[in-house]
Amino acid sequence: MRKSEWSDKELIDLLKQMPKIEDYRHPRDIYQNLSRKKRKTVSWLLPGIAAAAALFLFFILAPKFMDTNHYSINNAKQESTKEAKIAKDNSDAGGMANQESQTGQISTLKKAEGQNDHAGKTAVYDDEIKDGVVLTYWIPDNQALNLVPVSTIVKNTEGKDWLTLYNEHMANLNESEWGLSEFYPLKATLHYDNANETVIVDVPSDHPYRQGSATEQIFLGALKNDISSNSSVKTIKFTTNGEPGIELSNDFLEKLTITDVKKHAYLFYYPNGSDVPFLVPTPESYKDIKAAIDAMKSVVEEYQLQRSLLPNLAIQDVTANDNTLTITFAKDASLEDERLAVWSMEAILLTAKEFGFEKVVVSNPPAANIGPFDLTKEIKVPAAPNLRTIEK
Repeated sequence: MRKSEWSDKELIDLLKQMPKIEDYRHPRDIYQNLSRKKRKTVSWLLPGIAAAAALFLFFILAPKFMDTNHYSINNAKQESTKEAKIAKDNSDAGGMANQESQTGQISTLKKAEGQNDHAGKTAVYDDEIKDGVVLTYWIPDNQALNLVPVSTIVKNTEGKDWLTLYNEHMANLNESEWGLSEFYPLKATLHYDNANETVIVDVPSDHPYRQGSATEQIFLGALKNDISSNSSVKTIKFTTNGEPGIELSNDFLEKLTITDVKKHAYLFYYPNGSDVPFLVPTPESYKDIKAAIDAMKSVVEEYQLQRSLLPNLAIQDVTANDNTLTITFAKDASLEDERLAVWSMEAILLTAKEFGFEKVVVSNPPAANIGPFDLTKEIKVPAAPNLRTIEK
């Protein structure tokens, strides 16, 4: 730039010669005008600056934003897919759970139907034996209070005698599963003397049947009942290692005569944890069927035997005609519990059999049927009580 040719003094003189300009505005007005101008300038500049900054940031952050947005979209898709999968899995699981629940219910129903056999006949009847052989074992309960008759049907394709079958199958009894004492097989060898119609029982010298009077009584009672239930044999002969006699807790015994004492009433015995009873004869016998029927209404606490004739199924009268027993129920007799009613009916049939009756007739049935029993027809007494299945 060229240096000014005017000196300072010349400039001052020149300015003095210019017209005088006076501003009559108040200083406040001047200031306000200046402030407004300043604000307008600032208000105009700020959006511009902000826009420039935003544009600058956009160019810097755009790639990262796009990557992030791409990630977010993919992540959202993945989350959506994941949630859909979870929902499907839950739906499938719910369906499977529902199916399993229904299957469980069906299984339970089937199991209940299978257990409905308990609501049916529990004894052995002639039409069930077919070509088999019935064996009855008398097993002590867990308290050794009663001998419980348990019957089973076994095949006899080789034509074996009853005692051979008895010896073969006694080891297969499931006493503990039935809630009874482990008693069989006997610590003895049994064989039949056909010439003398005698069962010979041979025991080892260390046999356990002399360990107390209760053990002795159970052993002898089981033997007598087993033989009388399965045969017409009346005599038992004892040997020890082939030598005559057996030493018991209070006696030395060589021979035992079986007295076939019947005329018992059948009551209910419930093993621990079971709601299905065994039908068990009373310890004592009765003079006639009416007395036995009355005994079926009682509880024998000493032997843990429960009544087998229900109050709602009370018998009003019984009459005998040759081998047929006719029973008359009370007028208000009803079937409140069919399972118990079926077992009561079986107890009546078994009690009738104890007195030599072969059939039972109901004169005024409270219903046409009690479980499998047709009360409008004659009912045959069972062949044996308490049917159980064993495997060899």
